[in-house]
Amino acid sequence: MPTFAPRSLMTSSLVAGLSVGSLLIAPAAMAANNQQAVQAAPATMTGDWGGERQKLESAGVKLTGDYVSETMSNVHGGIKTGTRYAQQIKLGAQFDLNKLLGMDNAGVVQLTINDRRGNSASNDLVGNRLAAQEVSGYNYTRLTELSYARSLFTPDLQFKLGYMAMGNDFGGMAVLTNFVNAGFCAHPLSMSGGSGWGNYPNAHWGAEVKYQLTEDWVLQTGIFQVDPDSNSQSRYAFRMKSYDTTGNILPIEAIYTYRGALEGQYKFGWYYDTSNTQRIGGSGENSGRSGAYILADQAVWRDSSDSARNLHVFGQATQTDAATSPFSHWYSAGVVLHKTFANREHDTLGFAYGRAVLNSRTRDVQEAAAASAEAADTISNLDSGEQLLELSYGAQVTPWLTVRPDVQYVIEPGAFYGVQRDNALLLGVQVKATF
Repeated sequence: MPTFAPRSLMTSSLVAGLSVGSLLIAPAAMAANNQQAVQAAPATMTGDWGGERQKLESAGVKLTGDYVSETMSNVHGGIKTGTRYAQQIKLGAQFDLNKLLGMDNAGVVQLTINDRRGNSASNDLVGNRLAAQEVSGYNYTRLTELSYARSLFTPDLQFKLGYMAMGNDFGGMAVLTNFVNAGFCAHPLSMSGGSGWGNYPNAHWGAEVKYQLTEDWVLQTGIFQVDPDSNSQSRYAFRMKSYDTTGNILPIEAIYTYRGALEGQYKFGWYYDTSNTQRIGGSGENSGRSGAYILADQAVWRDSSDSARNLHVFGQATQTDAATSPFSHWYSAGVVLHKTFANREHDTLGFAYGRAVLNSRTRDVQEAAAASAEAADTISNLDSGEQLLELSYGAQVTPWLTVRPDVQYVIEPGAFYGVQRDNALLLGVQVKATF
C-alpha cells in the first residue's frame, strides 16, 4: 500500500465521497426521467465563476479540470477477491496567443498537470497484463504537457512542439473512451508495451506535424525522445530534462474519415524506435524496433427518426517487434450504442472483446526458467495470450458528471507471467467529473 501525505488523504477522501455520492444520485436521476434538467445544468461542476471563467476564455485563457475514479472489485478468480480504488485529477490551462498578443496565427500554448493516486486491481487482485483501471499507476503529481502549436504557411499544415505524450495525437480512438480497461481505453497496449511509445500521462520531448491532404485524408508524423527513466520516478515529475535517452521514436499515421450518412474513421500507422533493445531470450541487442497498427471506427446504424441514436462498431489490429516485444499482436472488436434510450440522449452502452497475444520467445523463456519439468509443462499448457471481455454503461447524470458501471471478464490472466490463474470476473464503476 502506498503512503499518502495528509493533503493526498484529504483529496482522496473528497473524491471518494464524490464517487459514492454520484452512485447514489445516478439511479435517482435516471428514474426521474429528468433529461431537461440535465441539459439545463452547467457544463462544469464549478460553473462559470460568476462570469469570470468566460471572461478569461474570451481574453485567451481557458482553464480546465477533471476528475476520474475507477473502483474495481474482483469477485472471482485471479489472485484473490477484493476491491481497489484508483483516481486521476487533471488540471489544464490553454493560452490562445492570438487573443493574448493580438496577432494572427500566434499559436496556442497548452499546460497540463496530472495527479494519480490509489491501487491497481490488476496488480493486487487479478495478476493480469491488461490493467483493469485505465488511470492506475504512476501515483504522483507531474507535469504532463507543456506544448506550443500553430499552423505553418497554410491552415492545412499544423505543427506542435514541446513536452507531451505521443499518444495524445497518435494511435488513439475516441470511441474507446467508453471503456475502463486500459486494454481498450484508448490505445492498444502493445504499442507502449513493446517500444518507446508514450501514452498519457507519460510525457517526452517531441515534435509533430499534421497535414490535411484532402477533405477526407490526413497525414501526420513526428519524432519523440525515448527516455524511460524520466517517467519512472516521482523525483522527475517536474523536470523536463532528459536523463537516459535511448533513442527516438518516429510514428507516421494516415487517417481516413468517411463522411457518408454513416460516418467512420480509419487509422493506418507505423512507428520505428531507434533504441537498442535486449532481445528476448537472446544475449545480444536488437538495433531498433518497429510496429504497425490498423484502427477502425464505423457507424453501422442510425435511427431514422433520431440521428443522435446510432450504433458504432470498432476494430483494432497491431503488429509489434518480434525480437524485443513481450506482445506479438493485439486484436480487438466491439460495439458502442449512443443514446441508449429516448430520454437518455448522452448515455452509451459498450461491449468489447480483446486478445493480447504473447510473444512465443517470452513463453520459451518462461518454460526455461521453470523450477521443475512439471512447472514447465504447466506453463507450456497456458494460453498463448490474455483475453478480455468488457461491458460498460455510461450514464450522463449532468453535463459535467458521468457514472459508468462496468463488468470485465479476464481469460487466462496469468498468461503473460507464465502463471496458472483462474479466469477473473470484475465488477466496478468509473466516475468522471469536469470542474
